Amino acid sequence: MTTTSVKNNLLPPGLVNNLQEVLQNRKGNAAQGEADNSAGESTEPSTSAANQNPADEIDGSKPVVLVTNADGIESPGLVYLVEALVREGLYNVHVCAPQSDKSVSGHSVTLRETIAVTSAEINGATAFEVSGTPVDCVSLALSGALFSWSKPVLVISGINRGSSCGHHMFYSGVVAGAREALISGVPSLSISLNWKKEESQEGDFKDAVAVCLPLINAAIRDIEKGVFPQSCSLNIEIPTSPPANKGFKLTKPSTWRSTLNWQAVSANRHPSAGFMSNQQSLGIQLAQLSRDASAAGAARRFTTQKKSLVEIESVGASGKSDNNRVKKYFRLEFLDKEQEDTDDDLDFRALENGFIAVTPMSLSPHAESDIQTVASDWITGALSSEQLDLQTNIT
Repeated sequence: MTTTSVKNNLLPPGLVNNLQEVLQNRKGNAAQGEADNSAGESTEPSTSAANQNPADEIDGSKPVVLVTNADGIESPGLVYLVEALVREGLYNVHVCAPQSDKSVSGHSVTLRETIAVTSAEINGATAFEVSGTPVDCVSLALSGALFSWSKPVLVISGINRGSSCGHHMFYSGVVAGAREALISGVPSLSISLNWKKEESQEGDFKDAVAVCLPLINAAIRDIEKGVFPQSCSLNIEIPTSPPANKGFKLTKPSTWRSTLNWQAVSANRHPSAGFMSNQQSLGIQLAQLSRDASAAGAARRFTTQKKSLVEIESVGASGKSDNNRVKKYFRLEFLDKEQEDTDDDLDFRALENGFIAVTPMSLSPHAESDIQTVASDWITGALSSEQLDLQTNIT
């Protein structure tokens, strides 16, 4: 019998453990598969998972609110928001969020790969962490495969670290989570804090929750009454100092974006460059096992401490030499740049001026003017009932 081993002095211990676990599972699964086949049992995927987990045990008298984000399930913005919703005592709070940071994942989904879903601990909420993107999380949660319900009253994506104004909406994982809910016909909010490295601190997320919670409550109340704007999602941008905000301001999406700056990285600084080129056979083997190893690692329950993610890059295809190919390495960074737009009703400008920017988003660009009008009417009435300030100067 042939066995495959990996020397510990060549790979990080965490990856070695993952690979060894995969190899052991393969042996166990092969033996189990033979036993199942001999017994004539079906190997089709189970569709009854939702009927076998505690997610079914909910108070039917309370509306279901689904929370996701892009920063990861352990991020303070999500944790503080979920805890605040639970303290309200009005909702069944469910969480389905990425296990790691997917902030710039856009509207990407995981296709032809298996994702791992693990129960998570957030007091008072039913929570799961997912080895996928924010869109994966929302799509899975709404599918009926994970939870017993398929349509919550509201999906909230956030609170995320960093603004999602302007063209950043297209890169943003937090906005994509809300957009996926909208595509599925579920009202949604995406919420971001304009985090600044030199000024912001973790406690700002608590303040951000405090200033947007009245709007969340108003949205849920009016969704149940049937008066919340149809076919739109609201993107909420909270200024750097939430307690000092000047009130809510209905805004228009801008064309603001950061500069995408690509920097060349020296090959000798890339952790896998020299190692993999000298060990082709191991590279091929790792290429075959890497996805299984990632799934094995993802299936483990995260502790409160962050774990390092080690990426091994396979070079060359099986049976082909890579000696004559040129390989280069690059790293992408977002660089802030000065914006020329002076319209105070644009999202990023209102945010810079200290307002909480509320931007309606629609799936149809032809409906934007109508959505602005409907959203303006709703938010004016909703926030008036909550005795909050709103500025609407949009024409």
